[in-house]
Amino acid sequence: MRNKDSWVHIKSDSDFSIHNIPFGIFSTDNKSPRIGIAIGDEIVDLLEVWELGLFKPLLIPKEVFKNQFLNDFIALGKEKTNKVRVLIQKELLNTNSLLREKPTLLVKQENAMMYMPVFVRDYTDFYSSIEHATNVGKMFRDPENALLPNWKHIPVGYHGRASSIVVSGTNIHRPMGQILLPDSKNPVYSESKKIDFELEMGFIIGKNTSLGDTIKIDEAKEYIFGKVLFNDWSARDVQKWEYIPLGPFLSKNFASSISPWVVTMEALEPFRIAGPEQTPEVLPYLKYKGEKNYDIKLQVLLKPENKEEKIISNSNFKYMYWNMAQQISHHTMNGCNLSVGDMMGSGTISGKSPDSYGSMLELTWSGQKPLQLSEGVQRTFIEDHDTIIIKGYCEKEGVKVGFGVVKTKLLPSIK
Repeated sequence: MRNKDSWVHIKSDSDFSIHNIPFGIFSTDNKSPRIGIAIGDEIVDLLEVWELGLFKPLLIPKEVFKNQFLNDFIALGKEKTNKVRVLIQKELLNTNSLLREKPTLLVKQENAMMYMPVFVRDYTDFYSSIEHATNVGKMFRDPENALLPNWKHIPVGYHGRASSIVVSGTNIHRPMGQILLPDSKNPVYSESKKIDFELEMGFIIGKNTSLGDTIKIDEAKEYIFGKVLFNDWSARDVQKWEYIPLGPFLSKNFASSISPWVVTMEALEPFRIAGPEQTPEVLPYLKYKGEKNYDIKLQVLLKPENKEEKIISNSNFKYMYWNMAQQISHHTMNGCNLSVGDMMGSGTISGKSPDSYGSMLELTWSGQKPLQLSEGVQRTFIEDHDTIIIKGYCEKEGVKVGFGVVKTKLLPSIK
């Protein structure tokens, strides 16, 4: 099965290959928001596929596809959502497909408006990269004891603000906050001077649980529908003042940005790999078998206004110390209930080398080592009208599965 086997033109390097088939919500000038599938530079309108009768054996109501969010579709369960994905994949390879008889069924991505793919009721952000946690610990605590005593025993996390998660292309404003200036005992109210990105991936919960339920480690994959790129914006100067004793609050909840296409776990299956060795040995409920990490190449670019973009980080999701199965198992070990569409952030993804760090905080070592973007242009943190672009993809033996981009411009504060 190759891209060129499809009757839809798909470039060889497209993120949205015949192997991918991700889901999202789109509209056009003459189409209301609805579910689509990305293929090459096109979108397959699943509402029109339903109208052709191809989904009739699956007994899926029309309203599921004519929807502003994927939640109802995801709630059908993997047995049905996987069948939809495989059916579309087969039809895109079938030169006699009924889909070819309805030209309005395919929409150019450049002509479509993309939306938040899911309604996020709850959002949890983890802190699961040992390289990132170690770097932060070295900067702000004891370089010889960078990790806190609990870090290698639990997937550390906190509950964030779901309402301020926005889709790629949504500009955000520099936040105001309380900041403690150097050599001062009292804070000031000011715009944040240290806005940062955090390179993360998000995964979307695909199955409800009830209060009191726990998810065993070997059951966790059934509760993950798919993944998106995730930029967890941070105001580092606000964070430094507020995070003791309860952690991030206003320094994080002003915005997080996600990519619009949800790549299913089935599409990512060929890219599973072993994770890093976990020492000391974890508690029994966190022990797992098999390959639970994923080889997903990640890239961050910074584009100043009216200037060329520049790659500032090349990282990989495979570096994560705590994997998604462990995160879900830990999240529910106390009976916390999950809902379809809930978002889980991986935490900042940093690699072992300085060019693979997942934040400006690390890349510039808290501003001590400015990044040179072009002649006469450098950055310690993100400036007004800068755009941060995050890309991600998997590639193996000629098979590519990508996530597209999450792209966000930082605008001046609203004072």
